[in-house]
Amino acid sequence: MRAFLAGVCAAVLIAVGSYFVLESLGMSSQAVYSSPNVRLGD
Repeated sequence: MRAFLAGVCAAVLIAVGSYFVLESLGMSSQAVYSSPNVRLGD
């Protein structure tokens, strides 16, 4: 049980860390998949 909880905690920390790293690099799905012809909410 302890190994399972450690794995879940590690997965959550990796996911949250990845979110912040990718957002700081400007790699959001809005920035990656939009083109000049697409109007996303301003």
